[in-house]
Amino acid sequence: MSSQAAPIDPRALARRIALPRVDAGAAATVSLGAILAAVALEGTGGLQLGPLTTVEIGLEVLAGVAGVAALLAAPTRRLYGGVALALFGLLLLFTAASVIWAVDPDDAWVEANRTLAWFAAFALGVALARVTPNRWEALLGGVILAAVIVCGYAVLTKVFPGTLNPDEIYARLREPFGYWNSVGILAAMAVPACLWLGARRSGHAARNALAYPALGLVVVACLLAYSRGAVLAMAIGCAAWFVLVPLRLRGLAVLATGGLAGVLVGLWAFGQDGLSQDRIGLAPRTVAGHDLGILVATMLVVLLIVGLAINFSLAERAPRQPLRRGAGIAALVGLALVPVLVAGVLATSANGLTGSISKGFNDLTNPNATVPANDPTRLTAIGSVRARYWDEALRIWRAHEAVGVGAGGYRTARLRIRQDTLNVRHAHGYIVQTMADLGLVGLAITLALFGAWLLAAARTTALLPGRARRSPFTPERIGMLSLVSIVVVFGVHSFVDWTWIVPGNAVPAMLCAGWVAGRGSLLDPLGPRLDRHTWAQAVRAEPWRVAGALGLVVVTVAAVWTTWQPQRSVNATDDALEAVEANRLPEARADVQQARAADPLSTTPLYVGATVEQAAGNIAGARRLYGQAVHMQPSSSETWLRLAQFELGQSDPQAALRAIGPALYLDSQSPTVQQTYYDASRAETQRRADAAKARADAQKKKREKRNP
Repeated sequence: MSSQAAPIDPRALARRIALPRVDAGAAATVSLGAILAAVALEGTGGLQLGPLTTVEIGLEVLAGVAGVAALLAAPTRRLYGGVALALFGLLLLFTAASVIWAVDPDDAWVEANRTLAWFAAFALGVALARVTPNRWEALLGGVILAAVIVCGYAVLTKVFPGTLNPDEIYARLREPFGYWNSVGILAAMAVPACLWLGARRSGHAARNALAYPALGLVVVACLLAYSRGAVLAMAIGCAAWFVLVPLRLRGLAVLATGGLAGVLVGLWAFGQDGLSQDRIGLAPRTVAGHDLGILVATMLVVLLIVGLAINFSLAERAPRQPLRRGAGIAALVGLALVPVLVAGVLATSANGLTGSISKGFNDLTNPNATVPANDPTRLTAIGSVRARYWDEALRIWRAHEAVGVGAGGYRTARLRIRQDTLNVRHAHGYIVQTMADLGLVGLAITLALFGAWLLAAARTTALLPGRARRSPFTPERIGMLSLVSIVVVFGVHSFVDWTWIVPGNAVPAMLCAGWVAGRGSLLDPLGPRLDRHTWAQAVRAEPWRVAGALGLVVVTVAAVWTTWQPQRSVNATDDALEAVEANRLPEARADVQQARAADPLSTTPLYVGATVEQAAGNIAGARRLYGQAVHMQPSSSETWLRLAQFELGQSDPQAALRAIGPALYLDSQSPTVQQTYYDASRAETQRRADAAKARADAQKKKREKRNP
């Protein structure tokens, strides 16, 4: 191979130096970025049913439209990624079926809807790869744009706390998700995309230079979130990118400038009490935030200038082959030396190498480990409360090994075995959560899905044996490898946290994973999309296209209707409560019936219905509805607690004690359950004392009558 640099084409150089034009590719990038940003901002942390339902329905509609387009206009019958898509569908069906045995059927329905939405996002990626296979750059650019929008807003809540976040008490960056690790992982997912943008040989130099300030911004956001899992996932994603992609010299330039600048800004912020300490007053937060804003703005401008200088210099004269080869070897050697350096640091510590490893393992797996502080020191801490959640999830699984306690059931089943008063919805780890919720069957389907996707991704990126040598590193192949790196970041983090339920984290990952699986081998081009003339011929020759499109429309409508029902029930119960306050009891009863019809698995309409009956003076009817809730969810402490509170309100402490007993068994650590038990016990003691006194008074009166 010649050591001389490749000659520069003057026309290509002129195209790279000229101002970038707004073309269809740029419009697609902005569109995808806006969609992903809207998903993140609207879906927030994924725990509020209303915003989550909006996002889910939007994804299902988009997937349906893209699927119809793929069926009608796809150039080939072959469905790349079909096995992974089918296994994802199987996981969806099993999740939905778990409603039958779930300890909380309503939560299982919500989780089934969530799984349906993530399936729709994956299917959307598959469909887009079939319809517009050449727009893969738009997806990578969209991930960067969405991350910059969301992370930019997150940093602005620190810069202008009085306007955007005046009531914040924590130092860790958590808006707009309401959860710091979600901010961190979205930032980490954007890093491989930034490396691709800044390192690629194609594209306009000015546009590629945007990768430098974008990388700096997302690194700042990741560090200010103090998310150890996100930092680890980001490091693994970077390592995967440098191992898979040959543009190591260019990638190092992006990482060494943008990444280093972001780290320096983060380290400066760590030393400011107004940015790094909890429960700081608004005034010092504002002063420190303004300083941070000036520093971040300066960083962005400097990085943009540096990026422009580097990219335009590379456009004029590409590095020689020996330099590129040496940089690649240096990057790989640097990655290989990381564990050696870590081992050296541990060996020189007070505990030594083996002692440090043993201590770290114990801290990581100890259910009673001390929770790290919410300050920068947590980035170097190993202990975590996650070990407790994982241990509880495994205990739940051992009691229900085959099919688990139903989707979303960890939250309810955990109450029986918890030793604290924390209300935890998720096990902070996808594998242990799946084992607790769906058992070995759900885990087996998940692992099969993972394996099918790995095979599809290896086929697409030509990593299968025998294909790598025949596959040059074209821009598209490098783009596919970058998409794989994004999915790797998300997958690694899902092992140690519950951010897979957050739309702003899960949807970009599912979309990227679907695109990689659906693209198919780059050695087997999909061919041109059908135009209006060839489409008519294809429809006549292949009537299954129209039939499949019509069937998909029906499925999409059914999916949207199913997703809407829980929120429709919530809306009806809200209307019923408003009607009760206005003393419109017949209208309230009608709203309750509508709520129960929309979501027959939810106990909330029963509670609201009992409130309506109490307002109408129908105590027996209210008691019957509370009894129905207990019958519907006998393994939930909440149903027994509400029945006990109702009986206590009716001055029947005996019935209250009968109801609170199961609640105390199912959730002995709940302060509310304990207080209700104490109140019922005191009331029963007082009732017995009053009854005894009444009997004594009656006997006294009898004696006085016999002996006047």
